Amino acid sequence: MSYNVNSEGFYGEFGGAYIPEILYKCVENLRQNYLKYIDSEDFRNEYMTLLRDYVGRPSPLYYAKRLSERYGAKIYLKREDLNHTGAHKINNTVGQILLARRMGKTRIIAETGAGQHGVATATVCALMNMECVVYMGKTDVERQRINVEKMKMLGAEVRPVLSGNMTLKDATNEAIRDWCCHPDTTFYIIGSTVGPHPYPDMVARLQSVISSEIREQLQEKIGRDYPDYLMACVGGGSNAAGTIYHYLDDERVKIVLAEAGGLGIDSGQTAATIQRGTLGILHGSRTLVMQTADGQIVEPYSISAGLDYPGIGPIHANLASCGRARVLAVDDAEALAAAYELTRLEGIIPALESAHALGALPKMKFNPDDVVVLTVSGRGDKDIETYLKHIND
Repeated sequence: MSYNVNSEGFYGEFGGAYIPEILYKCVENLRQNYLKYIDSEDFRNEYMTLLRDYVGRPSPLYYAKRLSERYGAKIYLKREDLNHTGAHKINNTVGQILLARRMGKTRIIAETGAGQHGVATATVCALMNMECVVYMGKTDVERQRINVEKMKMLGAEVRPVLSGNMTLKDATNEAIRDWCCHPDTTFYIIGSTVGPHPYPDMVARLQSVISSEIREQLQEKIGRDYPDYLMACVGGGSNAAGTIYHYLDDERVKIVLAEAGGLGIDSGQTAATIQRGTLGILHGSRTLVMQTADGQIVEPYSISAGLDYPGIGPIHANLASCGRARVLAVDDAEALAAAYELTRLEGIIPALESAHALGALPKMKFNPDDVVVLTVSGRGDKDIETYLKHIND
């Protein structure tokens, strides 16, 4: 059994492309061309050269000695926080803008929640001299002000979104509306493994550089190319997809995903989509969705701007449904405690998103010889104000 995407764009019962007719030509054109370009030698050469010389890859695989002692296992941190722009998002935006250029597009749009994808998109647009518009919920604009200013400095136009609860879902809605109106010139760089096929597969492939490096780095460090556990946070799920990509069908490796519990999965203030969602359609994909009985979206909540999405990438919905992945809900307080713990033990300040993966560690029972690779998907600079606000809570 394979847990990867099939020829129709589905992961089990999840995925596909459920789109309005006006977008059919855009999505179908992308579906027919993305593998042709991504798998070509000239694309791979340009992509890997930029990842090395511009992004700073490979990112280190760091043995966290004190964290390992705390949890009784051999814990390695995949340091995506050390990439240019401070997160894993740049792996995807570099690849997608190279694809956009090859497809003759002249204008880039994106959605962003925590702002990391927006910054990464604005960065590659500056690099490639392309027009950039980023949609961001007003709530996120206010709580991620530093990233907003970075995007503007890079030359992007940031459009605050005032609908819904003014977060990631609503920014995505507006980006899709824009794409509908400018299909010929515009390329939509989606930031995660969400949206209609081929986006989940395309983003996973572009992020798979993470697991490719993990294999090589583990071989060098411990003499084998696989861990016992892979751990990552999931909102839409791109850093998790990149972390597990080359291990999806390797049953020796246990997959643990941490989603945002918010104030608790039974509180009504949560973003734990896998635990609380039901089958539905969101942003062109059939997946688990936080919704009412009649299909209205339930607004998610998380202290982390990058995880409060009411859906989940179809790849992760399938892994959870099949039992291939264990999914743990980590609430706000647990994530904050985990962030401070990593900071004090290892001198690494993680993004709030990554703190959720760290917050899953106390919920695990490891053997002393277990090798655990946990992806620190981003650095905590953007979240300092939130950390400081809660330090005495």
